[in-house]
Amino acid sequence: MKKNKAETERTIQSLIEIARQHFTEYGYANIALERVVKEAGLTRGALYHHFKNKKGLFLAVFEAVQKEVGEYVEAAAAISDNDWQQLINGCQAFLESAVESHNQRILLIDGPAVLGWETFRKMDEKYSMNALKEQLQLMQEKDLIKPVSVEAMTHCLSGAMNEAVLWIADSLHQKDVIDEAMVVLRNLLEGLRK
Repeated sequence: MKKNKAETERTIQSLIEIARQHFTEYGYANIALERVVKEAGLTRGALYHHFKNKKGLFLAVFEAVQKEVGEYVEAAAAISDNDWQQLINGCQAFLESAVESHNQRILLIDGPAVLGWETFRKMDEKYSMNALKEQLQLMQEKDLIKPVSVEAMTHCLSGAMNEAVLWIADSLHQKDVIDEAMVVLRNLLEGLRK
């Protein structure tokens, strides 16, 4: 009997959640798909039906993490009605969420290595850079930001935050290092203020 759409979606989500736990704990190279399907109560064939291979499953996990981080950033930004504070809140939320222990290995270590730079950048653009670009565009339309290229601002700020996240992840005192990074980001952003 064929599964209905809701059951299929539950199966896919279950595989993604279980795989995320395994990728987080052991890393991409150190997990066997047999462990994932066994825990999910499925067969390898079922996994391959939904995901082409291990890399396809990892891509789905990576995308789920990117989406979750993006939602966290948007929620943090929305706490304020002030456009500048929204930008600051969003930047800080990105730094905090990207270095959380359950995101670090997937986003910072295995993501670029497994998916390759091109796919990694596409996912970053889809879930992080587009929201940043929209905020900067809105602020420029409100005459809050100097009339410089929004595209260039987006790439420069995104690059700065991605590099800051790598630096923060290596620190034993992440809270302090996030605070230091935010001082620098606030100063960089002030340079864009009109």
